Amino acid sequence: MTTGDITNPAFEEDSSVGALGRRDFIRLLGPGLYLFFSIEEAFPFDQEGGGGRGYPADFNAYLRIAEDGRVTCFTGKIEMGQGIIAALAQMLAEELEVSYNSVSVVLGDTRLCPWDGGTNGSRSVKYFGPALRAAGAEAREVLIQMAAEQLQVPRDRLTVKDGVVSDRTNAAKKISYGALAKGKTIERHLEQKPALKAPAAFTVCGKSLPRVDAPEKVTGKAKYAGDIRLPGMLYGRVLKPPAHGAKLKKVDVSAAKAIDGARILQEGDFVAVVHPLPDGAEKALSLIKAEYDLPEAKVDEKTIHEHLLNIPPRETVVENRGDLSKGRELSVLKFEESYYTPYVAHAPMETHTAVAQVEGDSATLWIGTQRPFGAQDEIAKLLGLSPSKVRVITPYVGGGYGGKSQIGQAVQAARLSKMTGSPVQVFYTREEEFFYDTFMPAAIVKISSGLNASNQIVFWDYRVLFAGERSSQNYYDVPHVRTASSGGFSGGSGSPHPFGTGAWRGPGSNTNIFARESHMDVMAARAGMDPMEFRLKNLVDKRMIRVITAAGEKFGWKPAKAPSGRGFGMVCFDYLGTYVAAMAEVKVDKSSGKIQVVRVVHAQDMGPVINPEGARMQIEGGITMGLGYCLSEEIHFNGGEIKNLNFDDYVITHFSWVPSIEAVLIDNPDMPPSGGGEPPIVGMGALIANALFDATRVRLNRLPLTPERIKAKL
Repeated sequence: MTTGDITNPAFEEDSSVGALGRRDFIRLLGPGLYLFFSIEEAFPFDQEGGGGRGYPADFNAYLRIAEDGRVTCFTGKIEMGQGIIAALAQMLAEELEVSYNSVSVVLGDTRLCPWDGGTNGSRSVKYFGPALRAAGAEAREVLIQMAAEQLQVPRDRLTVKDGVVSDRTNAAKKISYGALAKGKTIERHLEQKPALKAPAAFTVCGKSLPRVDAPEKVTGKAKYAGDIRLPGMLYGRVLKPPAHGAKLKKVDVSAAKAIDGARILQEGDFVAVVHPLPDGAEKALSLIKAEYDLPEAKVDEKTIHEHLLNIPPRETVVENRGDLSKGRELSVLKFEESYYTPYVAHAPMETHTAVAQVEGDSATLWIGTQRPFGAQDEIAKLLGLSPSKVRVITPYVGGGYGGKSQIGQAVQAARLSKMTGSPVQVFYTREEEFFYDTFMPAAIVKISSGLNASNQIVFWDYRVLFAGERSSQNYYDVPHVRTASSGGFSGGSGSPHPFGTGAWRGPGSNTNIFARESHMDVMAARAGMDPMEFRLKNLVDKRMIRVITAAGEKFGWKPAKAPSGRGFGMVCFDYLGTYVAAMAEVKVDKSSGKIQVVRVVHAQDMGPVINPEGARMQIEGGITMGLGYCLSEEIHFNGGEIKNLNFDDYVITHFSWVPSIEAVLIDNPDMPPSGGGEPPIVGMGALIANALFDATRVRLNRLPLTPERIKAKL
């Protein structure tokens, strides 16, 4: 569990599970002001799509104020490098009127934190932030009411700064939040909820304040799931099949049993070993001999798109306006193109890891997960327990990217802990991480479009298969539009994929933006127009025009018909309310086909910016990661057999690939805050594909843009 600088050992050491009474809860947290809540009391609407549950309307769920004035912020979100440990602390400090340094954050503990649907989609600031700010604002007003009563001063004469309430006319008359608490619980609410601060009044938000997790991470003190140690803990390893869909035929565990300290556990096809040492578990597992019935391998990375096209699922119409047939009649130039994306791995540095301690009718788990509450429900169902009897604690997570929404390692650890009666840690090897991954799905987009004599887009017929509809919506000024989606990004039982697929940073958006923004350049080139001028001609959205203009000014974009030979490319898009325009310069070695990205300018309007330096870091990280799926990342497979099982043949971004990155943050206080982590990555495919075309006349409609594919086109 991430605790900032919380020193109460109960946060780390208490492993009991079960419903806490009020006195038990107070004893666990220590002295202070407790604002009690009901987790199930929800907003009128469910912001996270979590089966009817949403964020608590009661402000008491989100914070605790101790006698010394320190504030603890509770959130069901988790920290996996994106920096919400700073941004959320800033948002609470802003509304509560306390110093940023006085706020500690507890993330992803299902016993202590309000329910949350998961950390995904760049939605922590966007969805949880307003709820947290509202909680801080109401708590502030309750405390000021209490101060008015204690100081015997009218409310309108009181002001608060850094957690101290004082009389405007007599500065000596004051009282701190900590003194107001006196170790007692307070249950008080406001009938009239206070308004949130206007961005112009911010004193904490909008500043590049340091992250409290930075010292822990650079010194190695930060705790991840793999760092958890419990008395009597065993290390578990589970037999992995050679391919997805393989069925265990025969198993011989006799040699593994000979390893001193090893225990062999089996339930049907589930075969595992536990040992007091990780090396002992690994050695015992290596001695197990197993035979499998393998499914017929019908597809590989070369044939998967044809396979998917032959079995499209039911179509959902995303948007439909105007009349496509009329748009076709108006067109003097028509375009038909298809775009393809492959399976891509999450490849986090921290592999999936969990520790489970199952004791009687309760369980505690430390999991590297993006969904603590989803994991709680899943483990409870597995063990036949009520969710209230299962506590999930989320330490720091070493990269998730959507892949750590899955908790296969925690399921294995929970099963082994129940079978052995001991706490068990399961950590995936790098090979297991690749094998059990739920990849970004292979997908196809088919686009038919047309321009009139003025080079305005008059019809747009868009169909996406197996990526989902996110970012498929058309934001250009087109009168006749139809957008349809067949199949989502998650592929479970019965899907046409040979293995599991799921969310991968901006699920669906990577594919949809690659297709649409590549197609925009295809049309611009044939129309003989500069790519930026072509987009501006077909836009009426002033916010988007502003973002493009800002990017162009920073980049120094000079209009020219593509391909100009300069190696310039651009994209613009709306990612869940965050507006982006990005421009890049590339150089291409025509003898090898290798692309070197020289420079990227990324302009982003995400509403008010909570932590500018944090936003810039997210932009730089997203662009760096995006180069991998753009230039090299692709899973090779034969049916259910995964060929890429380590970084020797699955190539992610190298340091030498990283270009000069310039982030342009467009502060837009008139908009609500939006996400900043995923928008930088989702445009990279089209951005570099467009720059490649401008440099070489080579148009690749399939990712990744490998040297082999470029050379073949050249």
